[in-house]
Amino acid sequence: MLIKKINSKYSIILGSNSPRRREILKKLGFNFNVRVSTYDENINFKKYSAAQAVKIIAEKKSHDIEQKISSNDLIITADTTVLVNDKILNKPQNKKEAKEMIYELSNNTHKVLTGVCIRSSKKKICFSSTTKVDFFEINNSEIDYYLNNFTFKDKAGSYAIQEWLGIFKVRKIEGCFFNVVGMPASKLCNKLNLFL
Repeated sequence: MLIKKINSKYSIILGSNSPRRREILKKLGFNFNVRVSTYDENINFKKYSAAQAVKIIAEKKSHDIEQKISSNDLIITADTTVLVNDKILNKPQNKKEAKEMIYELSNNTHKVLTGVCIRSSKKKICFSSTTKVDFFEINNSEIDYYLNNFTFKDKAGSYAIQEWLGIFKVRKIEGCFFNVVGMPASKLCNKLNLFL
């Protein structure tokens, strides 16, 4: 089985501080340690497509951590962003910015893109995954309730699909649910087979 083979062959390093990514890897059954990259995620998105940008950021995070690894380490890094009406929505800096983002998502379809980089001492694979998410209309009082009662600052697009706003307002999704959470789990496992 993949999980058992990867756990016995490698010492997995998750290069992310995201509790959602940690939870996904735990639920898959991987043993791992967390080592957070110090790479500055600011990249000129105008130069690249959103799918290219998240892959590049994931790769740069991986490269940052690679400087401190041993030969049996396997690094997994990721970056997630939201694209709505050709506009990138990263993590909001404040409540005002979060409110503006949620207005843009309201009664609209957006894309969630996650770039992932898997790196061993001998191989590197980077890929991206895209999921379409369609929201019902979100009115002003619902936005205020959400922003006053839930954490939004550490989330691309200001929301988490598995929390109140996502549970209450998602009309439909096309693609991998876990990609929206922060890690395209089945695609990750598929790519990990190439490291055996």
